[in-house]
Formats: sequence, C-alpha cells, structure tokens
Amino acid sequence: MTKLIKRASAEARAFRNKNADGGDHTLNKQKVVRNKKRAPHDDDDLHNAPQIETPRKPRFAPVTFSEEGGVRFLHFGTEWVQGAMRLRKPDHIELEYAEQMMAWLLFIETPKRIVQLGLGAAALTKFAHRFLKRAKVDAVEVNPAVVVAARTMFELPHDDARLTVHEMDAWDFVNDRANHGTIGALQIDVYDATARGPVLDSVGFYRAVRACLTDAGVVTINLFGDHPSFVRNMKRLNEAFDGRVVALPEVHDGNRIAIAFSGPALDVPFPALQARAKLIEAELGLPARKWIKGLQESTGQNGGSFSI
Repeated sequence: MTKLIKRASAEARAFRNKNADGGDHTLNKQKVVRNKKRAPHDDDDLHNAPQIETPRKPRFAPVTFSEEGGVRFLHFGTEWVQGAMRLRKPDHIELEYAEQMMAWLLFIETPKRIVQLGLGAAALTKFAHRFLKRAKVDAVEVNPAVVVAARTMFELPHDDARLTVHEMDAWDFVNDRANHGTIGALQIDVYDATARGPVLDSVGFYRAVRACLTDAGVVTINLFGDHPSFVRNMKRLNEAFDGRVVALPEVHDGNRIAIAFSGPALDVPFPALQARAKLIEAELGLPARKWIKGLQESTGQNGGSFSI
C-alpha cells in the first residue's frame, strides 16, 4: 500500500468549526470555580478550596489517507484500514465486510430509518442515501475530523431531508429515548486507531441498541474475529438479544459481521431467501447469495429454512 498521507487540514477544519462560537475549547485547560455564598459554619479552608471541572473531550488519533489501485483508504494514523472508496464509484461499497453489513436486507424491506454508528469513510451511509430512497439515513460519529474527511475526501453529501450526520457519541445516541423504537436497520462499526475490537461493547450498550429497534429490527456489527474481543462481544450480544445472534464467516484481515435480531422469531425458507438475494443482487449489486451461504456455513442450517 502507498505511504500514508497525513491530512492535518481535516482535524484543523473540524476543530476550527467547533471553536467558531468563540467558546473556550482548550483540551487540557481546567476551570476553577469558587462558591460565592458561604454557609454559616463552613470551614474557611474548605470554603475557599477550588472545585476542578475537567472538560470531557476525547483525544482522537490523526485522520490519514492512502491510495492504491484507484481506491482511497481511510486510516486513523496506523496501517489499519477504517474505510475505503473506489474513486470511479464513490457511492458503491468497496470492502466485502462492509457489503456484509447490509445483510439485514435479506430479512426486512427497506425500513423508514437506517442508522450507522461510526461514520468511517461513509460507504454505508452514502449507499443507503443514494439507493434506498424510502429510508431516512442517520450516521453517528464522535470525531469531528472524521466527519470533515467524509465530506471532503469520500464525497459524503451534506445533510438534507433524508440524511443527517450527528456529531456525538454513539453511547449517548442509543441511550436517547427519542431514538428508541424508531430504527429498522442499525449498523455498528465503532473502532479506534488500534482496530482490535469495538470501543463500545458492553451488555448495557447492546441493550440500548436493541431498545432503538422497531418491532422487527436487525442490527449488524463489525467484529474482529481473530481477537479475544470477538468472543466477548458475541457473549454480550447474545445476552442482550436473547441468543438471537449469528456471525458470518471471516473475511479480509479478520473482520466478522454479527447479525442480531429483534422482534418475532424468524423461520424463513431458504428458497425465499434465495429469491430475495437475487433481487438484491439485481437492484443493488450486492453479493447477497454469498451471505446466505455464509449463514448456512456458520449456523449449520442447511435444511429447508433459516430459523432464529
């Protein structure tokens, strides 16, 4: 792969926009607040002691890029690929594991709302926005530099009536009751620079994710198969989703996509899934029949139907 290209301008523009309101956003600055009113019997030393408020601003790795063979890659300052875009097909999904994140299409029609936690190179967000016209598409990204990079380097369009990018923590998003029961398909790809497992993976997080789903919603999660975090995440997903979780076989350098289901039990004949897959391939160009093969391989369900 070509040498990484550091784009300091992405971080600079992101934080310049954040500071445009004139507020104090210094990373390490501490504010000292003193009580103005004195209780009748307060000790002078205790009364005058400063109260330290430490700003809770996360530190982010640098956003970097590389290009090879007509494909632009997103990195967080390391060799790990965080996203990709083929320059001649900017709205298509380049990486196989990212295509698998769309496997929920096998089980539900295009929902009213699709959400991506972790924007990355915006491949899933752009694809849903362009090709799934009936859905409102949301993306949640905590790092402002990633949002800038997606807009300037990966051709993510600006927000419109169907597209909203939320610059916030995914934990806060899924715990916002306004989002509960509103999402038909939720895709989770929340990694940091080390890329060794999701940065949010508690049972509480996955339960909040489930609470965001509609009555028959589906979640896809990008996991790192060749790492202890995979077993931990599968255990916690199964706890949060009552055992209704399946992981597709590993692709690329260890990526494994888990699929979690909410709502009534499914018992779908494989011929119906195959017919659905052919429709997905014809209309969206995604390798959906490979997903069915992966489901059969990982679950051992080779009979008449897929049940979960």
